[in-house]
Amino acid sequence: MIPVSIVIITKNEGAVIEQCIKRSKLITDDVVIIDNGSTDDTLIIAAKHSCRIYKRSWISYGSNKNLGNELAGYDWILSIDADELPDEELINTLQNIPLNDVNVVYDIPFRSYCGMQPVLHGNWGREHHIRLFNRKSVRWAETIVHESLVLNKNIRIKKIKGHLHHYTISNIDEYDRKCNYYAKLCAEQYFKNGKRAGAVKMHLSPVFGFLKSYFILLGFLDGRPGWLIAKTNFVNTRRKYTYLNRFETHPQKKHAVKESFAIEYR
Repeated sequence: MIPVSIVIITKNEGAVIEQCIKRSKLITDDVVIIDNGSTDDTLIIAAKHSCRIYKRSWISYGSNKNLGNELAGYDWILSIDADELPDEELINTLQNIPLNDVNVVYDIPFRSYCGMQPVLHGNWGREHHIRLFNRKSVRWAETIVHESLVLNKNIRIKKIKGHLHHYTISNIDEYDRKCNYYAKLCAEQYFKNGKRAGAVKMHLSPVFGFLKSYFILLGFLDGRPGWLIAKTNFVNTRRKYTYLNRFETHPQKKHAVKESFAIEYR
């Protein structure tokens, strides 16, 4: 075991969380669950594996993750989601990291899946995220969506070996629902920040995103999943700016989006 706390935010993750916890227990003896009102067996499974469980109403991804960091037993935090599994190489890498410099954060490669098929190209094939850091130096920005770490000028980023395997969706319909949900959250965040949906963003951004993912980043090499992912990204980029345009046109009708998912997706 290493002096790292693993923090997981959850809501109705009973179908996937057990394997995540089992892999996490190969790394640390401190797994912290921040739960946003699960009604399935998520908390039963977490309790069975001796996780520390805290219940909290939803505020934002960053806010709930920061709470988990504050409640963690160690200063070093590995932030993962219930549908992410560290592989053997990553576990071995983590067990050999000295963790003696609070100004270093660690960037972890991802391997994402559509169903059980790994996606090796397109935007998904290039994923990597900073997920290991010291809470004394780093915290999450508390934005509505697409939370990111606030890194000061003294922070150095190091890439490490191994992967977090992200079983993000079971099928493309689920992906479309998630993307639509995040499109609404993004539009709300943009509106809050004063961004506007011009004609270029409404019509050219979806096209550019599709061409980049499917052709420039070779998404077509992933076959049907590559096509469906690129197409869904096109549709939901258009949705994002359509929602933003509606917020601009009818700000009095803007309502907070209901939180139906509590899992990070990029």
